[in-house]
Amino acid sequence: MKEQSPAAVEKGLKIRAKLKKKKPDFVRQESWRYDRLKENWRRPKGIDNKMRRKIKGWPPTVNVGYRGPKAARGLHPSGYEEVLVHNVDELKKVNPKTQAVRIAHTVGRKTRLQILAEARKKKIIVLNVGVKEEEKKEAEKAEAEEKEKAEKEVEKERAKEEKTVEEEKPRPKRKRARKSEGGKKEQ
Repeated sequence: MKEQSPAAVEKGLKIRAKLKKKKPDFVRQESWRYDRLKENWRRPKGIDNKMRRKIKGWPPTVNVGYRGPKAARGLHPSGYEEVLVHNVDELKKVNPKTQAVRIAHTVGRKTRLQILAEARKKKIIVLNVGVKEEEKKEAEKAEAEEKEKAEKEVEKERAKEEKTVEEEKPRPKRKRARKSEGGKKEQ
């Protein structure tokens, strides 16, 4: 995509927003008639099809005339070009002046937080932050607790090793109580 001046992009976005208000909802032919047909657009192809022939009284069909201005095509309403990101390495290719990042839906919480932190450092706009401030704090607390638990486990292992070194002496054997015949204790 060619680099365009910010003024041209801004103007294109305004025109696109104005045109979108006038643009009709394109619906599949007779989707209003049959429950089995969804409204998702399908091009009418029949030889006698009224929508294809653009007969008066039938819904409008998709045409190139409804297209938005070239300067605004493919842009997010914020004016940035969207870039899909799956990991932290993909942020290196992003230009923060013209591009904004959308984190892929398959990315987990841990990686998402890493991407958000890296994007904040590089001043890259993230379109779907998805993690609230409270969740960030909870995640940080959870990481701190995990570190503490790991440290405690290491300390416990060291303590066990020290005990085993001290307790290498053989223990005296315990004598078992003798049982009398018949399983009863003698008095």
